[in-house]
Amino acid sequence: MKEAGLKLLSFPPDSPPLSIISAAKIAGIDLPVQTSSFASSPALSFSNGLKLHGNYVILRYIGRLAPIPNFYGDNAFHAAQIDEWLEYAPTISCGSEFENACGYMEVYLEKRTFFVSHYFSIADIAIWSGLAGTGQRWESIRKSNKYPNLVRWYNSISAEYSNPLMEVTALYVGKKGLGKPVAAKSKKVKNVTGDSSDKAKAGSRSSSEIDLPDAEMGKVRLRFAPEPSGFLHIGHAKAALLNQYFAQRYHGEVILRFDDTNPTKESNEFVENLIKDVETLGIKYQKITYTSDYFSKLMALAEKLIKEGKAYVDDTPREQMQKERMDGIESKCRSNSIEENLKLWKEMIAGSERGLQCCLRGKLDMQDPNKSLRDPVYYRCNPIPHHRIGSKYKIYPTYDFACPFVDAEEGITHALRSSEYHDRNAQYHRIQEDMGMRKVHIYEFSRLNMVYTLLSKRKLLWFVQNGKVDGWDDPRFPTVQGIVRRGLKIEALIQFILEQGASKNLNLMEWDKLWTLNKKIIDPVCPRHTAVIEERHLLLTLTNGPDKPFVRIIPRHKKYDGAGEKATTYTKRILLDYADAECISVDEEVTLMDWGNAIVKEIIKDQDGNITQLVGVLHLEGSVKTTKLKLTWLAETNELVNLSLVEFDYLITKKKLEEGEDFLDALNPCTKKEIAAIGDSNMRNLKQGEILQLERKGYYRCDVPFTRPSKPVVLFAIPDGRQQSVMK
Repeated sequence: MKEAGLKLLSFPPDSPPLSIISAAKIAGIDLPVQTSSFASSPALSFSNGLKLHGNYVILRYIGRLAPIPNFYGDNAFHAAQIDEWLEYAPTISCGSEFENACGYMEVYLEKRTFFVSHYFSIADIAIWSGLAGTGQRWESIRKSNKYPNLVRWYNSISAEYSNPLMEVTALYVGKKGLGKPVAAKSKKVKNVTGDSSDKAKAGSRSSSEIDLPDAEMGKVRLRFAPEPSGFLHIGHAKAALLNQYFAQRYHGEVILRFDDTNPTKESNEFVENLIKDVETLGIKYQKITYTSDYFSKLMALAEKLIKEGKAYVDDTPREQMQKERMDGIESKCRSNSIEENLKLWKEMIAGSERGLQCCLRGKLDMQDPNKSLRDPVYYRCNPIPHHRIGSKYKIYPTYDFACPFVDAEEGITHALRSSEYHDRNAQYHRIQEDMGMRKVHIYEFSRLNMVYTLLSKRKLLWFVQNGKVDGWDDPRFPTVQGIVRRGLKIEALIQFILEQGASKNLNLMEWDKLWTLNKKIIDPVCPRHTAVIEERHLLLTLTNGPDKPFVRIIPRHKKYDGAGEKATTYTKRILLDYADAECISVDEEVTLMDWGNAIVKEIIKDQDGNITQLVGVLHLEGSVKTTKLKLTWLAETNELVNLSLVEFDYLITKKKLEEGEDFLDALNPCTKKEIAAIGDSNMRNLKQGEILQLERKGYYRCDVPFTRPSKPVVLFAIPDGRQQSVMK
């Protein structure tokens, strides 16, 4: 929504009002912002000339304006409580008071989900912004878990409103805390209409805060251009998110373009799933375009280059052509006349037998040390119908020829490319020059490489086609859909990639770091449930337990009310994991989680020494602090749910394949393991995609929810950053 009359939020370059900007983003209020060296505090101006001054004055106004229930309290008392916290919030940024403030809030949040009443308000935003604004100081405390209640609350807010908060922190918070916006300040302050064409100068506080060359605030246009020949993977996600990062930083825009120049590999299915993946990442693109939209213009341009003597048709066999390029040997066709080239070009367009033997090459420089400039191929014949335009064309441009043209034609100011294309940057600009097109800036970033992971779409396709995985969204795949299906939260992926920034340094990243970030997001909010491994599970009979089963309603998460409640049944016959039973001694006192203590009086074994059952007594007055074993258990009832717990491993056994090494020689023979288990009755209500923790077993994502008793609920194990290969 856009409030009528709302004009501009201005603030000092070194003191961005994080709480105001965050509140507006969360509320969906369109709030133009501008730094001003003349401002001493935030000011909100309106079209009628009126202004509001001061951080919390403006925050209260946003709270009243926002379409969020109870954002500024549901009654006068709660509004006054919110005011109290707004007055307290500045204490957080006072260096000497920071630890005291954290300690005070830690105690306050022990049994609370939000700061005021039972709902999210601008008080939460003010405190969250105060902590986030301290940068590395708060991040160090988060990692130490010194204040678990405060961290749990902070992570809960971060997870619930991940997209707007990640956007704000990426723009305004560096490792040292609040500072000049990453979107930078311009050479002179904009007037109240926000009109200015001054070039931006950005700060460089963290690795991602790097300038785009010759970027002008409000005029940056970027493109994310995947080929629709597979699903989006984690490497593409880095490119997509960096495009969005720079677009937001320079108040520019991103185009989503499909580089659909190879009908042999491409399909509408891939287009649809790529759009889905881009939207999953939260990429806000201005429009969708296709390279195939420009095929007629590209063909006309190719013919123009032939007539100008800048391109020629070559019928040299492909392998010979590759060898000649490597050796700097000119093709016998390079000296063909323009008339001969045009004649063969028409054969190519027709897809004739003669045309199919040919390709179109640029006439650049066969002696250039940079081999990408040695007469690259511009067009090839391909009689396979195109997924969008059918059989209209028999020839298709190469990426090397199409990309420089379409970038310039669409007004792209900066083309972000991974550093693997470095040697082809000179080719890109030379082709633009020969075309007579505007030069587009290239900005390089390092390709994201992950250990034990293949990112080549050709290799991933092999796994799909050979039935080694269940599809492009298989949890073992590094695709966005695959890792989300395994249980990764998108906000963890965004944080992981933005922490790397736009560095050009090549790096091989560990999955553990990503899964550790994910755990920090899911642990404070995901519900807790109980499961017992079906194989060899056994019965503990509590002789003084309740003869008649009874039910208690308890929280699904003891520190997060938003997780809801669950029904737990208590009875004298309970089920335990065999592995737990093996650890128990006769007369040992143990704790039954969510119930109390019990003393095991008898351990019954069969003739082979295997435990078959246990007998004990409840000892609820016992202290849980004195017991060594804290056991999960299930009441023996007919309401229990069958589960299939699925664990996954890497598809290959080597951290990194060397150049020329065949991935088929490093295939992991065992990448999936299923374990039958029994779960509590509340798991009948799990929804597909819901994330939960099985107490003492780990985190899981529900892939197949409950439909009938004979069909198990399928739960995918989510790595927590500490686990080794589960198949070893």
